[in-house]
Amino acid sequence: MSSPKGAFVLVLHAHLPYVLAHGRWPHGTDWLNEATAETYVPLLSMLDEFAHSDRQIRITVGVTPVLTEQLADPAFPAEFRAYMDHRIEAADADIETFERERNVSFSRIAQHWKTFFSGVRQTFVETFDQNLVAAFRRFQDSGHIEIITSAATHAYLPLLGRDTAVRTQIRTGVESYCRHYGRTPTGIWLPECAYRPRYPWKPPTGEAADNEAVERAGLEEILAEHGLRYFFVDAALLRGGQPMGTYLARFGMLEELWQQFESHQQVRDEDFTKDPKRLYYVYPGKPSDTPVAIFTRDTATGHQVWSGHMGYPGDPYYSEFHKKRFPGGLRYWRVTDANADLGDKHEYEPERVDERIRENADHFCGLVRGILFEHYEATGTPGVVCAPYDAELFGHWWFEGVRWLKEALLRLSDDPDVAVTTCHEALEAYPPTHAVKLPEGSWGEGGYHYIWLNENTEWVWKLVYEAETRMQKLLRRHRPDETFVRILLQTGRELLLLESSDWPFVISTAHARDYAHVRINHHYDAFSRLAGMAESYDPAQPLDDGDAAFLSDCETRDGLFPYLDLSWFAIEESLG
Repeated sequence: MSSPKGAFVLVLHAHLPYVLAHGRWPHGTDWLNEATAETYVPLLSMLDEFAHSDRQIRITVGVTPVLTEQLADPAFPAEFRAYMDHRIEAADADIETFERERNVSFSRIAQHWKTFFSGVRQTFVETFDQNLVAAFRRFQDSGHIEIITSAATHAYLPLLGRDTAVRTQIRTGVESYCRHYGRTPTGIWLPECAYRPRYPWKPPTGEAADNEAVERAGLEEILAEHGLRYFFVDAALLRGGQPMGTYLARFGMLEELWQQFESHQQVRDEDFTKDPKRLYYVYPGKPSDTPVAIFTRDTATGHQVWSGHMGYPGDPYYSEFHKKRFPGGLRYWRVTDANADLGDKHEYEPERVDERIRENADHFCGLVRGILFEHYEATGTPGVVCAPYDAELFGHWWFEGVRWLKEALLRLSDDPDVAVTTCHEALEAYPPTHAVKLPEGSWGEGGYHYIWLNENTEWVWKLVYEAETRMQKLLRRHRPDETFVRILLQTGRELLLLESSDWPFVISTAHARDYAHVRINHHYDAFSRLAGMAESYDPAQPLDDGDAAFLSDCETRDGLFPYLDLSWFAIEESLG
């Protein structure tokens, strides 16, 4: 048998912000329940099928530390079972209504939903024993997936105010991974695929914005410190150029940040000699014995899966995510036309879906094969098609997505010219031979920081920078007193949650903006009160009842990362 012409590397990034004990509907724990029902359990079911077959299909799955903590929380199984029971009851109520109205087609769709939710509930309880983290770990231990880590609470790392904050996010993410998955991670998903190289940097807002710039480590340096061997970037970041497009002119702080970068780094024109189908090392900001590699997102396959207008999710016969029937909130309509008003959507026809899934899977596999053959013919060497996606796209946003994914992976695994493999295996099989310098940027709209830093989110970063500075001052007061340590640890948890990239993202996209405001203010206020308790703490005096109750409440509500260590917040800068 001839050697493959290249590799296909599927990367699914599973992430949700911390929502347990922070509301249920319309925003809160139900976000986690919905994603579990429609994405995580179906995805694990697909992996279970692969594990019980003779297929050599391996994929890379990132489960962020903050999501892992929620799925492993003892309170989650009961929450999820109750949610599933509610979904099944909603389907039953719709069946009764539609049968009474003699609406045969909608009654059939309601039965489809009942069957789906009942199956997911049964699989969660019986197949995976209500422990999804253990299921992911089992599939990694059996060699069917590779699990990668991320920053602790998915913080937007290039904008954090100090390297100690970046290191704390990374160290906590690595420790969470080790504890839950029983080994050390080799790869990481940088939140929002956002990267910043080494150069003198200062915060774009807040009190420190007037200070002199301070030399900051490149993110690849901090990853190397923690034994992480690779991360992911967008094609625009690999090829250089000025990534932010029109957004530089829309918000002055972005222009200032770019000028900081530009004054210390040579800005390159877009370089089409850089090949997204090759793996590269990142040229380090300082000499390193442990180079870090990058996988570059393939643009052509990405458009086919991401785009709701031009890609597969926009197929007329797939379920329409945005139109729901109330009460119950179940979906009875299909896309019909990606540009059609919701009132013009036609009813869903489940029996038409399988044909569309097969056709879309065939097209995708032909695309991957064509890309690899073209690269091989042009270079004489195998290439790597890296396809990174948010996991929640499949099943949740695109209901048929997991079924499509299964069909595509099965077809690709049957192709002797395509190796379906994990990132670690691809890195071993096709190691980098060149290093590249990366500019600053992300995979967000405009290629830069605009979605996370703009006129609507500037206030968030002022709070983050203030809290990071205050935390460093508190650490200097550290004393081996059990109560004081409890206070400082919870102060650190609130800081990690405040740093989450999800809050500015939700504000900028206007989805659940009010909820984001509530969460930001909640974590900042909790941080501030706890910090005040630490600053005034007297070991000779017990906490008053109000402060003791507040600390206990915070530990109960925001008690993720129970193994958190204060030393992680005080890692010394090593700028070299």
